Amino acid sequence: MKYFNNIKISVFAKKDEEDHEKIKQKLIELVPFDPEKEKLKVKEQKAEGFNEKIVYIYEIDLAKDRHINAFTEFLLSKLTPEQKELIKRQLESRLDEEFNFFLRLDKEKLLNNEFWITDSGDCYHIKANIACFPRNREKAAAVLREIFK
Repeated sequence: MKYFNNIKISVFAKKDEEDHEKIKQKLIELVPFDPEKEKLKVKEQKAEGFNEKIVYIYEIDLAKDRHINAFTEFLLSKLTPEQKELIKRQLESRLDEEFNFFLRLDKEKLLNNEFWITDSGDCYHIKANIACFPRNREKAAAVLREIFK
């Protein structure tokens, strides 16, 4: 079953404060296949943050069903039952009007191979557009409940 139309995974890294290569590598490790073999590129941008500090922005876009499904299965295998329950309780706040689902994984914990949902801004961001028909909020929420059952 197709749950998502596309998924975007992104992370910010502060130039002089964090190991941006390690953060980028962990982003690559979040996809359970070789992005290079699959012809997926890690998009890189530099931006000026607060106090004129440079911030790196790394992003991977998944658009093919096999990539989306592999990532979804991988993520689900890493989340605890308690975290899945938390997501289900917070469905309304994690779903926008365009049927995008948002999830954040704690950056520091993930760098230590621990998958932990957070509300903080220091995280790996996951934005997934829900595949549902008819396109309405109730159907999108039902798809999410099915995913995180």
